[in-house]
Amino acid sequence: MPSRWYTEPQRHIRAVRPLFIISLLIVIGIIAYRNLPPEWDPAVPLDLRAEPGLMTRVKVSRLAREPEACFAAFAASGMLLTRVPDRPSDVSCGIENAVLLPSSVRVTPRGPTVTCRVAAAWALFERHSLQPAARQHLGTEVVGVRHLGTYSCRNVNSAAAGRRSQHATANAIDIAALLLGDGREVRLVRDWHGDDAEAAFLRAIRDGACRWFRAVLSPDYNAAHADHFHFDMGPSTVCR
Repeated sequence: MPSRWYTEPQRHIRAVRPLFIISLLIVIGIIAYRNLPPEWDPAVPLDLRAEPGLMTRVKVSRLAREPEACFAAFAASGMLLTRVPDRPSDVSCGIENAVLLPSSVRVTPRGPTVTCRVAAAWALFERHSLQPAARQHLGTEVVGVRHLGTYSCRNVNSAAAGRRSQHATANAIDIAALLLGDGREVRLVRDWHGDDAEAAFLRAIRDGACRWFRAVLSPDYNAAHADHFHFDMGPSTVCR
């Protein structure tokens, strides 16, 4: 009889203990979430100027699913955007949530149209990959970029049939050359192959771009990219 008297409460305690622990963890989680610093809070718009953190890639991935989160990121970063009107298309070449590419360097030809998510990836790439690579390998900064286009209503590799290129919706940009602050120009078609500082710089750009863009193609990918980088924010992930 005494044994049963003590056993029943013990069983009850053992049954209740896991529920108590779970409830306690939930309360701790709620308190911790409410006190998250902005850079850790997934609900806070991405600051494109801030140093990258653990949540940066998570927030970048949201931009494709939530266009307004992309525009909110630029607003939170104090970066002005020029929006481009949507352009419907019956042949899968429509433009939506697009802007003129914002850049701290001169872009030639000027004013390319890109999706907001490409613009956001470019801002991160420019600040955290492009300029650091130029300073490290060439002792100067990039002051200009020459591109080969962003929007083109065509299939991949301009094939007669097949899936649409990310260029068909302005969700990509091709980069052919970079102008440096000391007057030099680094061109992919000339400087990619080699073991000098310019080649190391270009490879650092390619590797750095893979942090921000979904697909990055270089001259190592195929002959069609012998003279340029292709950066896009499409569904496929590749870094070549």
